[in-house]
Amino acid sequence: MSPHPYVGMWVTADGHIRQMLLANGRYDEARGERESAYTGSYQVVGTRIEYVDDTGFSADGTFDGDVLHHAGYVFYRESSDAHRQAREER
Repeated sequence: MSPHPYVGMWVTADGHIRQMLLANGRYDEARGERESAYTGSYQVVGTRIEYVDDTGFSADGTFDGDVLHHAGYVFYRESSDAHRQAREER
């Protein structure tokens, strides 16, 4: 089974929050200078992602192409056209 198409690095337009979705169903989120600020598991069904942090906290999000809406934030697939455009609009 191949990994879903959303595996990879997702970042906010300002780059402050960086979330790596790993092919093994784990994620690692950095915030500013704080590496691995949040880690846990995730599951993708269609365009919906559900997270369970290692502390037990859960959250969800929705993908729209190269854009991820999650917990009030907008993430972009790193280096995508959507990411470049969001950075320019800042």
